[in-house]
Amino acid sequence: MSDHVEFRGGEFKGQVIGKAEFKQQAPAPTALDALPPRAAGFTGRDEELGRLRAALDPAGSGTERAVLVTAVSGLGGIGKTALAVQAAYAAREAGWFPGGVLFVDLHGYDDAPVTADQALQSLLRALGVEPNHIPVTADERAGLYRSVLAEREAVLIVADNASSPEQVRPLLPGGGLHRVLVTSRDRLAQLGARLVPLDLLTPRAAYDLLDCALRIADPADSRVVAEPEAVAQLAGLCGHLPLALQIAAALLAEDPGRPVAELADELATSYDRLAALDDGERSVRAAFDLSYRRLPADEARLLRLLALAPGPDVSEEVAAVLAGADAPPLRQLKALARAHLLERIRGRWRLHDLVRAFCAGVTARTAELCEEGDAARERVLACYCRWAYAADDRLRWLPGRVQPEGFGDHAQALAWLNTERASLVEAVLWGREERYAAGAVTLAECLAIYLEWGRHFDDWFIVSRTAQEAARRVGNRLGEGLAWTSLGCALRHMGRSHEAVDAHLHARDIFQAVGDREHECALLNNLGLALRDVGRVDEAVEAHKRDRDLCRADGDQHGEAIAWTSLGRALEASGRSAEATDALIRARELFRTLGDRRSEAVAWFNLADISRETARAPEAIEAFRTALSLYRESKDWYWVARTSARLAEMYEDAGRFSSAGSHWLQAVDAYTRANAPQEAAEARVAAAAFTPLEKPTDIPAQAFRPARTTDSAQPSPHPPDAPDTAVR
Repeated sequence: MSDHVEFRGGEFKGQVIGKAEFKQQAPAPTALDALPPRAAGFTGRDEELGRLRAALDPAGSGTERAVLVTAVSGLGGIGKTALAVQAAYAAREAGWFPGGVLFVDLHGYDDAPVTADQALQSLLRALGVEPNHIPVTADERAGLYRSVLAEREAVLIVADNASSPEQVRPLLPGGGLHRVLVTSRDRLAQLGARLVPLDLLTPRAAYDLLDCALRIADPADSRVVAEPEAVAQLAGLCGHLPLALQIAAALLAEDPGRPVAELADELATSYDRLAALDDGERSVRAAFDLSYRRLPADEARLLRLLALAPGPDVSEEVAAVLAGADAPPLRQLKALARAHLLERIRGRWRLHDLVRAFCAGVTARTAELCEEGDAARERVLACYCRWAYAADDRLRWLPGRVQPEGFGDHAQALAWLNTERASLVEAVLWGREERYAAGAVTLAECLAIYLEWGRHFDDWFIVSRTAQEAARRVGNRLGEGLAWTSLGCALRHMGRSHEAVDAHLHARDIFQAVGDREHECALLNNLGLALRDVGRVDEAVEAHKRDRDLCRADGDQHGEAIAWTSLGRALEASGRSAEATDALIRARELFRTLGDRRSEAVAWFNLADISRETARAPEAIEAFRTALSLYRESKDWYWVARTSARLAEMYEDAGRFSSAGSHWLQAVDAYTRANAPQEAAEARVAAAAFTPLEKPTDIPAQAFRPARTTDSAQPSPHPPDAPDTAVR
């Protein structure tokens, strides 16, 4: 620098004053410790934090290139930024990035996201580059960025809230020890990144988050510890989503006298749960809205419609029905999954509860979207009726009859019903709305036999009760009678036999009023079973005799065989064992003639019980063995278990302990397969100790036998190709 001003060679006409201005050039300021504060109450992410640390550790990566970690990809509000910041602090404290830690929020889901150009400008300034030295073009900026990083020690760049690969690619260093940690609601798999998706918190982690957040506000706050059940309910209502839990904690913290149970009750009863999950600064609805507004129109429409589906998840076929499409909308489903708005679990698609609530709110805003949703629900209910009707036909099918369409065999029909059970039950509950009442009544009728055989008695009860009320509202007298019959059967299986009698009497009055003798026959059988259970044995005998005579007069051999079976048990209960045996033999022969192997097994079982009770042990054992074989053939696992248990007891009485133990173990396996955990536990104890269990008192007999007539609303047959796509 010169300390004088040179005037030589100049021409001056007057007085001259020389003035010099000196500027001291200093390095531009840097921002290499730019992490935001750690999230208060951070918890429950030990596994994910360990994976991020392993990826950021320069000693463990085994590579010289920049490692891109798309950690924290997940649903809005799931805690992506909190985890990334926590990992960055841990890496800095470990001394892995002496060159500094840069942080840039890309605002990828805002209306005006930060471009890669703008992000580069911000990062270059943070690295100490003078603003007037930052190139104008994007390529030149990226080149300078890589050059500056190349001269530095290891730097960690945290790029938060990226929404597209284009926002991130220019931010990647050219090489060296630098690392880039990205958070996004999308997977960004196109970047070749190391993917670390983030899931919901566990119940325990949710509990810890709430407790920690309240104790930060007040170390003496013990509400979480004092109300564990209410905390579990609150966490469930928050969907174990960190943002929702943090908002709930803030609402509790600002009102120290408010019990956790009160907030949980408010959320549970709120018409709009998302409106309650707002602490004035943070909002679950706002977080989801950022993701929703970025969706293309077809994906947004599908997401709204999926939120209306019955049950916790949907198959691809049901997704197609909701969308009104001829084929599953796989492209849109996968795109929604990449955006973490939808999750694929075992071949089915599921929305988070709060996402479902958000979408329902979007739909409710306009009459047009409401009508679109109602039409989609009508399509689903109609398809469920067709498919359930076909499945029910397959379950009822007997050799010699015309093969039903839709499902290739019993196993296919049962697999579909098992997979869709929760959704089918929820679809019936739509019958509480008049628009869907008729379809709900039909669907409930198609599910009765399946729910009985599967011992899903709670579902059976609610389905039947809903159908009965729906049929009454729309004036469907026959449907109401069938629903009362089904309800009576469910009540009897639930041990509520007095209520079952009343339900069957309601059904009888309706069938007599409409002159439907076919259904009255089926009703008499079930009424007789309930009467026997409440000790009105003589009335039960008369009901079964009338059922038998009506079936015989109508030429209904199958109905007659069922009546003989039930009559045999009623006669036995009245002490008339010889007549009972004769009735059961008649039933057995009729079932054998008709090819109904499962019902033949029922007759064999009941004959075995009579032989056992009349001290004819050898005959009883052989009859039980025959029943066991037939039940196995029918895959009726509950009665496989019951029959195995009966045989085990008889072998114990005979001193054949090895056979007894073997049959107890068979009973354990079959009870487990039949969804009867209590009975399985009891059988397991008996197998280990060789002590007899309390003998069951209920006896198998055919229950609900609804008949379909031209007066019933019948869905069309299930498309023949559907099992290949719906059943997995």
